[in-house]
Amino acid sequence: MGIRRRINLIKTSKLNCGITLVTEYIPYVESAAVGIWVGTGSSEEIAKHSGVSHFTEHMMFKGTDKRSAKEIASDIDKLGGQINAFTGKEATCYYVKTTENNLLKAADVLVDMITSSRFDKEEMDRERLVICEEIKMTSDTPDDLAIDEGLHLVLESSSLGNSILGTPSSLKRITSNVMHNYVRDKYTLDRMVVSVAGKFDEEKVRDFFENAFVSMQKKQVYTEKRQGEYKAKYRSIKKDIEQSHICLATKSIPLDDERSFALSILVNSFGGSMSSRLFQNVREQKGLAYSVYATNSSLSSDGVFAIYAGVGQKNINRAISAIKEELDKLKDSGLTNEELESSREQLKASYIFSQESSLGRMFKNGKDQLLLGRTYEQDEIISSFDKVSHDDINEVKKLISNFSNYSLALVSNKRVDVRRLMENHIWK
Repeated sequence: MGIRRRINLIKTSKLNCGITLVTEYIPYVESAAVGIWVGTGSSEEIAKHSGVSHFTEHMMFKGTDKRSAKEIASDIDKLGGQINAFTGKEATCYYVKTTENNLLKAADVLVDMITSSRFDKEEMDRERLVICEEIKMTSDTPDDLAIDEGLHLVLESSSLGNSILGTPSSLKRITSNVMHNYVRDKYTLDRMVVSVAGKFDEEKVRDFFENAFVSMQKKQVYTEKRQGEYKAKYRSIKKDIEQSHICLATKSIPLDDERSFALSILVNSFGGSMSSRLFQNVREQKGLAYSVYATNSSLSSDGVFAIYAGVGQKNINRAISAIKEELDKLKDSGLTNEELESSREQLKASYIFSQESSLGRMFKNGKDQLLLGRTYEQDEIISSFDKVSHDDINEVKKLISNFSNYSLALVSNKRVDVRRLMENHIWK
C-alpha cells in the first residue's frame, strides 16, 4: 500500500505541573478531541474494594461542587459535544469531542469532574445498583461471559486478572470516603496524560492544562501487584441457553514487545477476517459456528490470545477439534505468501481508517504515551507492518500454536467436564 509521508505532527511535552501533554494538530478537520488518561485501573485495586476504578469513573458524572449530574450533560450538549469515559485494567480515560471553538469549554467540564466530584452517598447508592445491573448484563450475555472467563483464566494469577466491574459485595464496601481516598492516591500528576487531537490552538491548550490540576497530588501511591506463573485452566459455566460458547485462551506478549506487529498479522490471518483460516474451516467448510474469530489483547506487562466460537451443544467437541486442526496446521507450516501479504494490507488499511478521526488519534496517542511512554507516527506503524517477514511469523506462531497451552472457558446449557474434554484433544 502506497502511503504518503506525513510531517511529524505529534508533540509530547511535560508541563511544569507534572502532567504529560500529547497533541496532534490536524489542520483539515474542524473538530477536536481531548482525553484525560489516568494510569490506574482494576490492576491497582485491592480485593476488598474490587471495582472501585470503574465505580469511580461512573461517579465522576454524578455531580461536582459547581455542576449537578444534569448540568454536566447539558453543558456538553450546549457545546455540541460528545462526552464519555471507560475503565480498563491499567487505565481510565475521560474524553470529549467537540468543535475547535468549544474545546477548552468542554475540557473544563472534564477537569471539573476529575478534580471536584462530590461522590454523594445517595448518588453512590443509586449508581451501585446500576453497576450491579451491568454485572448481570455481562453474565446474561453468554459470548461476553465466555470471553471474559477465558481471559480471566489466563490472567487470574496476576493483578491483571482483577475484575473491572467488581462484585455486588465488593461494591457495597466502597463508600464515599474510600472513593475520595482512591482518587487522591491514584489520580496523580505523574500518572496522567492529556491527549488532544484535531484542530485547536496549541498555546491555549498548554496554558489551560498547566493550571487545571493544581489540587491533585504529584506522585501515585504504589499498590503491590500479584505476579504468578501461568498454567492452563478449565471452567464450565451452566446457563439456560440454546447455544454453547467456547473461549480458548493462552498467554501472548505485552504491548511493547517487538514481535507485536508480526503477531497482529498472524492473528488476523488466523482468525480476524472472513478469509481467515478459522472462519473458512469452522464456519464455511464445516458449518459448526455462526461466529468464530481470534483476537489478541496486549497489556503493558502481559498479553492474551483468545479464540471464540459459538456452536450448538452437540458440536462442542467437533468445534474444538476443528480449532485444534488449524492450530496444528499453523504449527507445521506457518502462513503462505498470499496470507501474509493479504493480512498485512488489511491491518495497514484498518490502522489508517482508525486514524481518520480526531477521536481515533486521541485514543491512540493517549494510550501509547500512558502505557508505553511514547507515541508512534503513522509512517512508523506502516513501516513496522511492512518489515514483517516469514521468519517473524514463524517465531510468533510458537506463542499460539501449542494446543496444550490453552485454557478453556465453556458456557453451555449443562455442566461439562472441560478438563477431560481438553485432555482428550491434547493426547489425540
